[in-house]
Amino acid sequence: MTARKTALIVGASRGLGLALAEEFCTRGWEVIATSRGKASGLDELRARHPGKLEHEHVDIDDLDTVRALHARLDKRKLDVLFVNAGIAKANELTPIDVDEADFLDMMRTNALAPMRVVELFHDQVDAGKGVIAVMSSEIGSIGNANGFWELYSSSKAALNMLLASFHARHPGDRRAVLAVAPGWVRTDMGTQDATLDISDSIPLVVDVVEANAGKPGLRFVDRHGAVLPW
Repeated sequence: MTARKTALIVGASRGLGLALAEEFCTRGWEVIATSRGKASGLDELRARHPGKLEHEHVDIDDLDTVRALHARLDKRKLDVLFVNAGIAKANELTPIDVDEADFLDMMRTNALAPMRVVELFHDQVDAGKGVIAVMSSEIGSIGNANGFWELYSSSKAALNMLLASFHARHPGDRRAVLAVAPGWVRTDMGTQDATLDISDSIPLVVDVVEANAGKPGLRFVDRHGAVLPW
């Protein structure tokens, strides 16, 4: 009997993260999904997929709680680590207009905190065919910069840079390391102005993750697997 694959999805209480958890469960994976607090969506998902979903609590902005999660899951082997957690604030503002605290919140939650999760958990990801992924964004591409949501964009560009630096510090690592851009998706964070439904994005994102298993290297890709300019 083939062992069930395991995915740890960090930031799965709603939106894209919850959809990721559901998609992996639907495909027969064992899913460890995290939220900062109570998450009715995860409770409902666990009821629909008995035996496939575990719910853990962590605030990725609080390094102590990330370390505590790591300690709780220390013996678990992962096939996929996918860090989705993120926030969007002051979307239409410029550097001169934004409240400094809002910008710093995005840089911490969207860039620094996800990479701390990667740093702590990467050794638990299968060294041969494992995938480490972070949820980036097309607008995190400096090469394609168009001024849209520029402060949020800069936090995703910072995430991409930190991921690239992490990969550079681990030469010869056989894991796939992905910055995944899901497209502009209608969620509370993406807003109802977005062009895609979750069903237009997340199944394709999971396809990309599965397709990259066993393909080592760093890639910035969209939901179709197309390589994006950094």
